[in-house]
Amino acid sequence: MSDIQNAKNLVRSYYAELDSVAPEGIAHTIGRHTPDAYHWRGFHPFDDLHGADSVARAFWKPFRTAFTRMQRRQDIFIGGRNQIDGFKSVWVASMGHLMGLFDASWLGIQPTGKMAFLRYCEFNRVQDGRITETAMYFDIPHLMMQAGLRPFPPQTAAHLVQPGPMTHDGLLFDAQMPETGEATLALINAMISDLGQWQLGLPLEEELARTWTDDMIWWGPAGIGATYTIERYAKQHSAPFRAGFTDRSGTGHLCRMAEGNYGGFFGWPNFIATPTGGFMGMPATRTPGEFRVIDMYRREGDKLAENWIFIDLLHFWKQQGVDILARTANLPTT
Repeated sequence: MSDIQNAKNLVRSYYAELDSVAPEGIAHTIGRHTPDAYHWRGFHPFDDLHGADSVARAFWKPFRTAFTRMQRRQDIFIGGRNQIDGFKSVWVASMGHLMGLFDASWLGIQPTGKMAFLRYCEFNRVQDGRITETAMYFDIPHLMMQAGLRPFPPQTAAHLVQPGPMTHDGLLFDAQMPETGEATLALINAMISDLGQWQLGLPLEEELARTWTDDMIWWGPAGIGATYTIERYAKQHSAPFRAGFTDRSGTGHLCRMAEGNYGGFFGWPNFIATPTGGFMGMPATRTPGEFRVIDMYRREGDKLAENWIFIDLLHFWKQQGVDILARTANLPTT
């Protein structure tokens, strides 16, 4: 537990420095907390980056220049050991929004001069007092929508500025009882076993009810949206998603962990599937595509109650020959 607490404290200190330093000092700040071989994974158009200078130059400095007076508004903060490597490595996850005044163009998205929110989730591996790996996933299409753009056809569910947990207890800065996190991880694993291959053989709603509360909330990304209750989740996302794909690969995660009533995972990619038409209003391509995903969960009793999803839809559709960012971002905002 001391290793996990030390890792959480290190990441909190890192965030405090990173979020307050001027854009010109970001590379130095990242370098003080990371080794030369630091590996950063981000959604399209950033992908794999290596070293503090590359991460600062490609992502953080342009973003902080565009989003003045930035605040990090965390909703979930947990630490834990990674099941995928036999619980050897220690990771810290943070989820929430980066909010600021959108005052300059970013990725071709024109500024609004108003508050804007970049929905994010980040996993950091901590080793020997440094952050050695980061997976930082964010919802760029949601930002585009805030700027008046329409990157995708009408979605099947609702998308809003996603709130944090209904229970408002997701910031686990203090140490937690290990047994609570173990129960959460076991439930997440049971859900993955049930749903991961789409082969359980039960009616979808019965399948979901094995591991989800009836009033579950699935906080999906822009382009898909959020949905509430098992019945509406099945109707508004899960069933259309399964119908729109074939040849789904097995599930591959780089980190899966839990602490307290919260847990999650990420992959690079999590799985590969072939679109057969209909998903997000797009035609079939028959081209296998990668899904880079972070999932974060809240457990309530013996069921999962809330799930926050980050999917790199820009990367997925670019593999299908549609560059959503390039074709949409430079259009005038409304």
